[in-house]
Amino acid sequence: MTGKIRIRLAQADRRDELATTIELRTAEQVAESLGDMKGALMKLGQIASFIDEGLPEPYRVALAQLQSDAPPMAPELAAGVVEAELGRTPTKVFREWDPVPLAAASIGQVHRAVTFDGREVAVKVQYPGVAAAIEADLANTEMLARILPMMFPSLDPKILAAELRDRLTEELDYIHEAANQRQFSEIYRGHPFIHIPEVVDEFSTRMVLTTELATGARFAEVEKWSVHERNLAGETLFRFVFRGINRLGVFNGDPHPGNYLFRPGGHVTFLDFGMVKKFTPEETAVFHELIETLVLRGDAEGYRRALEEVGLLRPDPSLSTDDVADYFSHFYDLVMVRGRRTVEHEYASETVRRVFNSKSPVAKAVNLPAMFVIVQRINLGLYALLARLGVTADWRGIAEELWPMVDGPPTTPLGEAEAEWLSRST
Repeated sequence: MTGKIRIRLAQADRRDELATTIELRTAEQVAESLGDMKGALMKLGQIASFIDEGLPEPYRVALAQLQSDAPPMAPELAAGVVEAELGRTPTKVFREWDPVPLAAASIGQVHRAVTFDGREVAVKVQYPGVAAAIEADLANTEMLARILPMMFPSLDPKILAAELRDRLTEELDYIHEAANQRQFSEIYRGHPFIHIPEVVDEFSTRMVLTTELATGARFAEVEKWSVHERNLAGETLFRFVFRGINRLGVFNGDPHPGNYLFRPGGHVTFLDFGMVKKFTPEETAVFHELIETLVLRGDAEGYRRALEEVGLLRPDPSLSTDDVADYFSHFYDLVMVRGRRTVEHEYASETVRRVFNSKSPVAKAVNLPAMFVIVQRINLGLYALLARLGVTADWRGIAEELWPMVDGPPTTPLGEAEAEWLSRST
């Protein structure tokens, strides 16, 4: 969900804060609030809200103005949405309903409830009118085409705008998000350390999404855990992202600190499946070809040809192949060789700087076909999170487990547990 809802029992101070803050009481106030935040463009700020240190200063200042969340809805407004969507007031639909949200975000908020058969659930309620307000912004392709080049000067604004419009439109539809979450929960059901909350279909609609209530430690708490536990947590995040892309053909495109709940031993609950990118077998094969040519074979010429064929690099005779390989090899640096590596802030920041580097001759020739737009969230998000945890692992060994063209043996205890689960699941 937009705005990084954390589905867990809120701490008392946070609940008090949400209970006493200014509330949105009408759909008109929702639209006005979104307008003040520049509508859909606030998503760009939220996307960048946790990668600030790697952003060039002009982008950081501009995006900082787009990172605000909307105030929570007044209890009666949230209740009105539930009644309109489910046919009865929350206190009639659920045995227990907490009118104070667990968290408020940009397009909705989450409430704790208990069903009449005793299940604790998290009920995500969308602000009335928010979809129309954001869709109006997204329909303004001229505005997007003007603004996006300011942040991504080398990229085709039409492709970028179209992909962002498609993904953000999907994110507004909780039926679509429920289908995404259901797919992930089916894939990972019974997994030893990855948990996806189950969707409760009878209480889910386009504007209300109900799932089992998940609990766990938030990201900020995990940052204070032992090195061993942080390593396990980071390994699970890495495995989830790259198994999805390389083995499953799906990518949950929102690696944000608010989208995870942690328990010791590398156990992670993954939340928020509004922005999911699904890849065709042909698109997945492109990822594998790029890995094979540069990482596995060290074939810089072949790698450059593959980049140009897929449209990720514009043909430019003035660029040397060595310069192209040097620019792109940074993004594969963690998996270039075997051995334990720590993901450091310097690496994450440099990764972001390369994406936004308008002075690099290679960067100026880089374009992002639609299949790569949301995947950039790995460079702009996942590595920043791993750096915040200071995670150390043999990333190449883990990656070889997840690359089907290598299909390597387990290299860690988590890998052994996953392999055993896979052997029972097939």
